[in-house]
Amino acid sequence: MSAYQSLAGAYDALTTDAGYLRRANYLDRLLKKERQPVCSVLDLGCGTGTIACLLAQRGYRVTAVDNSEEMLTQAAQKAEALCGENRPLLLLQSMDHLRLLEKVDAAISTMDALNYLTRPAAVQRTFERVFRWLRPGGMLIFDVNTPFKLRRMDGELYIDEKPDTYCVWRTAFSEKTKICTYWVDLFRLRPDGSWDRGQEEHRERAWDEPELRQMLMRAGFEQVWVTGDLSRSAPRPGEDRVIFHCRKAK
Repeated sequence: MSAYQSLAGAYDALTTDAGYLRRANYLDRLLKKERQPVCSVLDLGCGTGTIACLLAQRGYRVTAVDNSEEMLTQAAQKAEALCGENRPLLLLQSMDHLRLLEKVDAAISTMDALNYLTRPAAVQRTFERVFRWLRPGGMLIFDVNTPFKLRRMDGELYIDEKPDTYCVWRTAFSEKTKICTYWVDLFRLRPDGSWDRGQEEHRERAWDEPELRQMLMRAGFEQVWVTGDLSRSAPRPGEDRVIFHCRKAK
């Protein structure tokens, strides 16, 4: 079963502690501080569309891209619920084959979407495609799970339990491939009181800061700096998530 085919319908219920509002506020502050106005934003790997909708509510014209049809279905339901006409445009695409209708003022990617690209060539193509569709002077802001976090998850077992959802995550990290694999068992309560079971496999690659920085520079970004999560300061040792800030020259 493909990633998120089963999990998509339960994803929001299982990530209520993800701090989406804080993350959207952080991005909004960064975008408003840009020297040139930011009106259009690309959300790369948008998932169920929470961040895309929060930014749309703040007045941005958002294009949201994901390669999971099931996750985009959830995003479409959220977009339909928005008042007014400023709803995100949702596109079913893989990140490394990005193709937009027009260039954007800024691009974002949140919740470790870039970690799901496990091959260097795919990451390089993604940065090159984003660079292609950014206007001169535009910003790319994305977060990644750190190698420290993914290594720490080796051999762990996590359980998420809600009244109608029970999810078990088993994880293993390979030093050879630098990939953390998540095996997910998801149980959903049916109206008749029985339970449906779904199984998925997710894989995230641990990307080191120097290799991502090198790929970004190779794609054309001239300014790259890294901060701690939701911070303006440099990452501290042992951070679970860091944020890359990348600017395309004017």
